[in-house]
Amino acid sequence: MSALKNAARARIDRHADALIRLSERLHADPETAWEEHRAAASVPELLDHAGFAVTSHYLGLDTAFHARFGSGPTRIAVCAEYDALPGLGHACGHNLIAASSVGAALGLSEVADDAGITVEVYGTPAEEGGGGKIELLDRGAFDGVDLAMLAHPAPVDVAEARPFAVSHSKISYTGKSAHAAAYPEAGVNAADAFTVAQVAIGLLRQQLPASARVHGVVTHAGDAPNAIPEHATGRWYVRAETLAELAELEPRVLRAFEAGALATGCELAVEPESKPYAEFRADERALAAYRANALALGREFTEGAAASRMNRASTDMGNVSQVVPAIHPYVGIGSLPAINHQREFAAHCVGGTAQRALLDSAIALAWTGADRAVTP
Repeated sequence: MSALKNAARARIDRHADALIRLSERLHADPETAWEEHRAAASVPELLDHAGFAVTSHYLGLDTAFHARFGSGPTRIAVCAEYDALPGLGHACGHNLIAASSVGAALGLSEVADDAGITVEVYGTPAEEGGGGKIELLDRGAFDGVDLAMLAHPAPVDVAEARPFAVSHSKISYTGKSAHAAAYPEAGVNAADAFTVAQVAIGLLRQQLPASARVHGVVTHAGDAPNAIPEHATGRWYVRAETLAELAELEPRVLRAFEAGALATGCELAVEPESKPYAEFRADERALAAYRANALALGREFTEGAAASRMNRASTDMGNVSQVVPAIHPYVGIGSLPAINHQREFAAHCVGGTAQRALLDSAIALAWTGADRAVTP
């Protein structure tokens, strides 16, 4: 086994500079969910040059791809995420995920024949709201996969993912415009509907489970201060420990939005932005292998409060984990006090510590895939 792992690591080391350049290129050119056209073209380039069979526009998704190498009986999948956050760029480090996953696949391809592996890379768009992996799942992308993996940047290393289930909704209120000074009584204020709804949600929180999360933003609430807002829109997330708990919680939150419509006389429309993200089910054997491999590389896992934060963040990889064995470890980039979804965290997703995390996680994932293939 050590010979296989040494060969996989050597392959990744030979491509280290190219992997770092890929990460930096993505970081400098962020694209948001479903708009990752340049990323979807550039991320698989190294794989194509290494002999992978690359399929663009995979299963009808414009910014998804699939790359395949080998023909062994054990199918190891690594998922590449590359969408950025609106207004924040790569403040969740998806540039590092993409490069790390490509690196892991290159390492596995080096030992694919000896280990009996088919290596697959899934380019998965729209993780930051949109559920690209869920769309791929529904189209049969992961059928028959033996292990699916990715490593996600975080302030510190944490092996086990425990994400919340989450729903994503677009909320729209429609009222009636009128001159705000001359004819205010003739208007129906859509912005006020959101005010009522947010007060109701704030009061509801006292009766919610401690782990529940309800949060969102109003994205549009009028165009001129002297006109009663006729339309108002927002995006809202509801999180819970499991999909079952989410199904119980979401109607209670919906009633808060209905209260806004009732109080103001507006019409309410609620439109799901994707299917709900599921909680994560970690494959314990693969998780133990990843932990051992990361420790062998000198990584240190954080325990306690610091370890119980980012690993609760929701991901559509949770849906994958409900169907096939999967792991979703977090690799630390030494960013504290900067944390995910801050501009300061984005700044830490390039440079020396981020580069080390990229290469270490690529090697640890490759070694974990090899472990799965050769261990009965």
